[in-house]
Amino acid sequence: MAKSIVVLISGRGSNMEAIVEACAREGWDARVSAVISNRADAAGLAYAAARGIATAVVDHRAFASREAFDAALARAIDAHAPDLLLLAGFMRILTPGFVQRYEGRLLNIHPSLLPLFPGLHTHRRALDAGCKAAGATVHFVTAELDHGPIVAQAVVPVLAGDDEDALGARVLAREHVLYPLAVRWFVQDALRIEGGVVRQLTGEAQLLL
Repeated sequence: MAKSIVVLISGRGSNMEAIVEACAREGWDARVSAVISNRADAAGLAYAAARGIATAVVDHRAFASREAFDAALARAIDAHAPDLLLLAGFMRILTPGFVQRYEGRLLNIHPSLLPLFPGLHTHRRALDAGCKAAGATVHFVTAELDHGPIVAQAVVPVLAGDDEDALGARVLAREHVLYPLAVRWFVQDALRIEGGVVRQLTGEAQLLL
């Protein structure tokens, strides 16, 4: 039976688009069942709806607490019985209870080479630190922000004259390759976590250069 994937977004959802397109192009035994946002104006909702994917909005501003929002969000997610839940530019910090609910089937992509530069402004921080390489990381989500077992990473060079926008665009282009790759591995049951380390079981490289 095809695996059900639910994607959480807050904006244009370009990584969500890359995953939807890779799923169709590569014929995964999976489907993106729903795209859910905490913002009604998230551009990615229109993209999903135009492709017949269910959409929903759970506005965080309507809830008095983070826990209440997460409970409502979980109800919207669980309506689609997901085998895999993806964070794709979802700009909310999730409660430990929510993360535990989806443990082992919740992935995120972060625009740095974790454990370097968790949190925001990753490209600025990489430039300020004089890094010669930057990149992106797909990881299983744990209660600690931008931590958790690393599935795959992509590296890009930091070039002379780079600013945040230039470096960010170069990293994002690799994210659009990296995230679908990691999702495909999950769909194919090709990932195993051993001692906090993710092993890829079919021999494909977990580092993209």
